[in-house]
Amino acid sequence: MCSSSAARPTGDSRYTFGFRLAAWYAVLFVGSALVLIALTYVLLASTLRQRDHEIIQSTLEKYASQYEQDGVPGLVAAIRSDRLAGQHETLFVRAVGAYAQAVYFSSPEDWSGFDLGRLDVAPLPDTKVWSDVRAAQTGDVLEVASVRLPDGIIFQVGKSTGSREDLLARFRTVMLLAFGAVSLVGLGGAVFITRSTLGPIRRLIAVVRRIMATGRIEARVPARETGDALDELSTLFNGMLDRIESLIAGMRGSLDNVAHDLRTPMMRLRSIAETALESDRGPEALREALADCLEESDRVVAMLTTVMDISEAETGTMKLVRERVDVAHLLQETVDLYADVAEEKQQALGTTAAPELSLNADHNRLRQVMANLVDNAVKYTPAGGSIALEGRTDGNSVVIDVRDTGIGIPPDDLPRVWERLYRADASRSERGLGLGLSLVRAIVEAHGGRVAVTSRPGEGSTFTLVFPAQHPPAMPPE
Repeated sequence: MCSSSAARPTGDSRYTFGFRLAAWYAVLFVGSALVLIALTYVLLASTLRQRDHEIIQSTLEKYASQYEQDGVPGLVAAIRSDRLAGQHETLFVRAVGAYAQAVYFSSPEDWSGFDLGRLDVAPLPDTKVWSDVRAAQTGDVLEVASVRLPDGIIFQVGKSTGSREDLLARFRTVMLLAFGAVSLVGLGGAVFITRSTLGPIRRLIAVVRRIMATGRIEARVPARETGDALDELSTLFNGMLDRIESLIAGMRGSLDNVAHDLRTPMMRLRSIAETALESDRGPEALREALADCLEESDRVVAMLTTVMDISEAETGTMKLVRERVDVAHLLQETVDLYADVAEEKQQALGTTAAPELSLNADHNRLRQVMANLVDNAVKYTPAGGSIALEGRTDGNSVVIDVRDTGIGIPPDDLPRVWERLYRADASRSERGLGLGLSLVRAIVEAHGGRVAVTSRPGEGSTFTLVFPAQHPPAMPPE
């Protein structure tokens, strides 16, 4: 015997699913934030570097032109003017003549750690050369652009990356704090969303476990009225429980009725058999007793077969062989079948049908439906009465009416005539199973149609069958 712990998941496994869901959400949220921060940092660093290079290049062109026009005094005046105007940060400016002799040199005092000897390059005329010099102590980089002037002077302008690195360092600090805050928000959001998302599922699990533990299906999942997929799942689950509860109630009623109705033929079988065993009237009496037993057994088999047919039709497992059914021919077949019985009871039995009226249906099952309805009409219509079968169209529907002038159905019994094994008091004088109308409704609804009845006691009844004019062929049950 399997233990209950092996038959159902433990609480740890349920919370593991929630943890995985929260972890995936947190990883995606935090990972997306990290990628966004990294892209922002890369773009910022690239933009700052490009800005510095543009400053260096534009300043180089400006100062070189000023030097060519006014010499060193003009260059000094231009640099002083830019510093007073605050147009840009302090720059490295150097003009180197032949034999590496400095014609002009300007650089902040705190940039002394750069090895300027590595800048003694000789660019070709009309070309620009970029050089990087790293400070040994601070690690800052001096980015320098060099150009050869027509008189052979090498003119250089450079800018340290120190301020840029300080700005990026502050940005990294801010982004690190922001990433920590985003991570906390992501984890908190993951926990909140996971709990709110799994809440309906946990309530559904609780209801299922309560039903499994108690065997009572009255419990329902509370509806949140949010209209989302989980709320729809809860609604469908509650609807399924309603359907199961209804089917179980119907099954219990049917079993009670079957047990009650089977008791009579079974007791009759027993009585006939006991009488035959105790009798000494000879073979003929025994033969008669066996015939009675056969008749009663046929009645029991018919009842069980009909109940099975109704169950198949109601559950959608009845195999329907659909074909084109001529309604007029179907009604005439039924009239021909009961013509002799109706004549014996002095009943008028007739049919009318609109021309070219047809259905896409199972011919044998429809013949079974019509036989049940006409059989009831013949039973409960007194001598001299009439029974009429009519086929007609009503919009996009095909309608079949079975009218009789029989004893009718009392208003209190009218809503229950379609129930299994239900028989009104007025019908118990005639032999029957009480399953015919249940089978009629089940077969008609299996074809996608519907049934209705109107009746007045003492005036007769009208049973109406409504079918869709065109119905797609049913798939055979698996």
